[in-house]
Amino acid sequence: MSDQKQTAATMSLEQAILQRRSVRGFLPTRVPQDVLEEVFALAQHAPSNCNIQPWFSYVASGATRDDMRKRMMERVTTGRPPVPDFDHLPNFEGVYRQRQVDCAVELYNNMGIARDDKMGRMKATLRNFELFDAPHVVFVGMQRNFGVTFALDVGMYIQTLMLTMTAYGIGSCAQGSMRYYPEDVREVFGIPENIGIVLGISFGYEDTSIAANRTRVGRAPLAENVVFRN
Repeated sequence: MSDQKQTAATMSLEQAILQRRSVRGFLPTRVPQDVLEEVFALAQHAPSNCNIQPWFSYVASGATRDDMRKRMMERVTTGRPPVPDFDHLPNFEGVYRQRQVDCAVELYNNMGIARDDKMGRMKATLRNFELFDAPHVVFVGMQRNFGVTFALDVGMYIQTLMLTMTAYGIGSCAQGSMRYYPEDVREVFGIPENIGIVLGISFGYEDTSIAANRTRVGRAPLAENVVFRN
């Protein structure tokens, strides 16, 4: 697989930005440890307020990844309510709701799931907790008492990390669902209580045969989000 030998030096920033997307199906092939360390070392160069670098990354591979997947699947299938460290997403309205719906329609159409197919939708949701069969998942955390300023720093780190993964030929999917059961993450990694889990990112080499990976979503016209004044 030639893509696995790709490095950040061989891809432009423009290419990485345009090629990055949510991958929802992975090959079992693990990313070599030296590549993992290169990727996370580059991501460390993300900007942050006063350079405090408030993020923590906990990477699960092998048996640890299997344990995390098993724990989350048990929580979900037994109906345990989520207990995230940070607030749930709000209910989207207006254009935000429309964009959410458009994204879901594109994904479910590619997966062959009809609107009234409740079982199909349930299975699609469970795929999140199966990590989309990714061989790796990273849980990203920060101090639980930090506010929005430092959450922005963590967000910039997450984007830097995913763009770096893309430049190395590694697919990724950022998942808010990976913060639903933070106590399991803290237990497995020995994380102190003052560190909250913001999200998780399943990652690895993309399985192009997975129907969900055909999903492509657009972006709003520039004028909807950006205002220029001279």
